[in-house]
Amino acid sequence: MRISGIQLGYDDDETLEDRVARVTDLVRTQHHADLIVLPELWPSTGFGYRRWGAAAQTLDGPVVTAMREAARTVGAYLHMGSFIEATPEALERLAGVDHDVKALPELADGDRGLWNTSVLLDPSGEIVAIYRKIHRFGFGNGEPKLLEAGEDIVTADIEVAGRTVTLGLATCYDLRFPELFRALLDRGAEVFVVPAAWPAPRVDHWSLLSRARAAEDFCAVVAVNTAGFHSKT
Repeated sequence: MRISGIQLGYDDDETLEDRVARVTDLVRTQHHADLIVLPELWPSTGFGYRRWGAAAQTLDGPVVTAMREAARTVGAYLHMGSFIEATPEALERLAGVDHDVKALPELADGDRGLWNTSVLLDPSGEIVAIYRKIHRFGFGNGEPKLLEAGEDIVTADIEVAGRTVTLGLATCYDLRFPELFRALLDRGAEVFVVPAAWPAPRVDHWSLLSRARAAEDFCAVVAVNTAGFHSKT
């Protein structure tokens, strides 16, 4: 299986529209790949909370729509990293927010309508799997304050060269929880796909944990981080 990991670099000044167009072009050039993987939260500039309000969207919003078309064009499976998924009600609440979303009133779990969501697309652009990040990063702030926790452990089968390969889906901070990966293994996962927006000060942990999950479960790990400097990291 040939895999392209696009470790996308970006800065805080690039607009969402320009970034989606650039990523679409990058995906379309990966003609040799069976599976293409993007990093975590690339539409919203990683953990640049000031951008989350404007970048949040539904599963049929412009980011997923553009990536579905890109997958069709290149004819490959596309794990589109992750984005801030929002219910229509959450989008209405976020309308016009042009400041740090961490300053918004905190809502209880179940009332936020926002997730850190990964989507896997097949070569025809159809949605194969949706994974909402289970382990939210932050200690009483950040993701735990703003987002719902995902509840489902997700695997997905893809067909490559006449063989079925089972992927296990996880995101970034999930790497610190080996029990999730053992549960994915128990569900038949052969390859763990882990997009991330892991900051440079702890990048040694990123490498170590990716290797540990591979070694302890005898699985391949496709770990795709962001690049560059953004959101002060």
